Amino acid sequence: MQPIKMQQFAIGKEYCPFVIAEMSGNHNQSLERALAIVDAAADCGVQALKLQTYTADTMTIDIEDKEFFIDDSESLWKGKSLYNLYQEAYTPWEWHKPIFDRCRERGMIGFSTPFDESAVDFLESLNVSCYKIASFEMTDLQLIRKVAATGKPMIISTGMATVAEIDETVRAARQGGCQDLILLTCTSTYPATPANTNLMKIPHMKDLFSCQVGLSDHTMGIGAAIASIALGATVIEKHFTLSRADGGVDSAFSLEPAEMAALVTESERAYQALGQVSYGPSKAEQASLQHRRSLYVVEDIQAGELFTKHNVRAIRPGLGLPTKYLDLVIGRKAKEDVGRGTPVSWEIL
Repeated sequence: MQPIKMQQFAIGKEYCPFVIAEMSGNHNQSLERALAIVDAAADCGVQALKLQTYTADTMTIDIEDKEFFIDDSESLWKGKSLYNLYQEAYTPWEWHKPIFDRCRERGMIGFSTPFDESAVDFLESLNVSCYKIASFEMTDLQLIRKVAATGKPMIISTGMATVAEIDETVRAARQGGCQDLILLTCTSTYPATPANTNLMKIPHMKDLFSCQVGLSDHTMGIGAAIASIALGATVIEKHFTLSRADGGVDSAFSLEPAEMAALVTESERAYQALGQVSYGPSKAEQASLQHRRSLYVVEDIQAGELFTKHNVRAIRPGLGLPTKYLDLVIGRKAKEDVGRGTPVSWEIL
């Protein structure tokens, strides 16, 4: 599986995880705050920042009752109509260019999730490097084909999706012209719990669909994201805000800057820790071998005297015979006088 190149970055098992900060609606309808989020993400060391490109009218219609009204008592957005929620959360399209320009200035990739075909056309006019498809849109095959036709890398979240639905989406993307595809395992609850994150899907999806797999993570904290790296995740996406206390449609399950910086640092450490299948002392461990236990004379012994469990013990350091030879040493006679603190060797037996 070849690495996927995106501007100055490469995504693949040979590279540290590609971390995406999702701004979503956490700009709270302030371009100044949006740009501050970009700067904070860059300061944290993430590789990319992602927006969402839609309007309330491209998402739904303006009805405030029935299925268009959120009355789920468990929802973060209870009491809002879908239309009003999207009006509050959307990123004005005229903000995209200054946000992407700031990303470029700060050494990050700026890209977005389009929610309909008009959004794809708009993002193409800004020459984005890649596209993200949200879990709720991954079954919209017309949208999948539209994005795939750009020939740019696609990152697709798979929350709620059955294997058959993922297969249908992957086929549509590949047949539509997408060569570089990354699937993200995802739990479409806000926030999600570690218990329903099911990271074991990562290697399974990788084998099943022959593509890179990552995690779009809605859990609190960074534990699930770090664990995903051990299972082969090459991309991690987390919602990001300056401060949860500031509010915002997604702030409750978004990372703050100190947490995002920790995610970047710990994801690099987790990746480095994967290493390879290797046994025996590493180069770095060679010096530690002398601190193993080995056989030492612990009392003065005269020539001809027997080695016993009283005058030979397994102690540190490790310069004597390995401890597995203790039974062969006990009962043999010393060839010469041996002082206390002498490592046992075949020469003195």
